[in-house]
Amino acid sequence: MLGLFNRRPRPNAEAVARLKEWIASLMSLGDKDHIAIAELACHEPGCPDLETVVTVTLADRRRFVLRFPSSVAEVTEAQVQSLKSSVPAP
Repeated sequence: MLGLFNRRPRPNAEAVARLKEWIASLMSLGDKDHIAIAELACHEPGCPDLETVVTVTLADRRRFVLRFPSSVAEVTEAQVQSLKSSVPAP
């Protein structure tokens, strides 16, 4: 239990902004839609040490969660584009 509440450094702001831009473009998001990004540490066997979780809340309150098995800085535009068939059409 020691270290349970140790805070990790925040993800790089430029990487977060870039990821938000890619997601907004992919999903054709507007000003009333919201994107939240979190890096989560995993301590379970077989999962990546760090996972990026993106929660998209649309203006109509629908929510979508996208997961990437790496840090925010390591997520690529190709990974985001590969989700095209999984996200709602505009």
